[in-house]
Amino acid sequence: MNQRVAAFRPRSLAIFAAAVLGAASIAAQAAPSAQAVRETEQLIQALGSSGCQFERNGSWYDSGEAQAHLRKKLAYLRKRDLADTAELFIERAGSESSFSGKPYRVRCGNAAPVASAAWLKAKLVQLRAARPATTPSP
Repeated sequence: MNQRVAAFRPRSLAIFAAAVLGAASIAAQAAPSAQAVRETEQLIQALGSSGCQFERNGSWYDSGEAQAHLRKKLAYLRKRDLADTAELFIERAGSESSFSGKPYRVRCGNAAPVASAAWLKAKLVQLRAARPATTPSP
């Protein structure tokens, strides 16, 4: 019986060490930067105020419903540290349905629908271009 206990201890110690290291790596993950939070929020607001329609799983929704849906997806991703940049938000929340895998699309006015990923990426480029340049301190 003592051999069983002795044989069990190293394996238990290894499992415990792996659990501690795993927990430490999760705790060490950084929260999104202020810039990432700001850009992601601006993207969601831009869609919400666009007046465009948003296609999800074959149905079209108004921009307000699209905004609410993307906020829910963002909250889910943020809880898991999976949306640390605006680009990751677009890729993981704004591009396709996590339920069906179907791509999301955006339709503005009479224009042809475009992939939401393309719409969001173009909007991100616009937001970054409009941001005032910072000047380095002397």
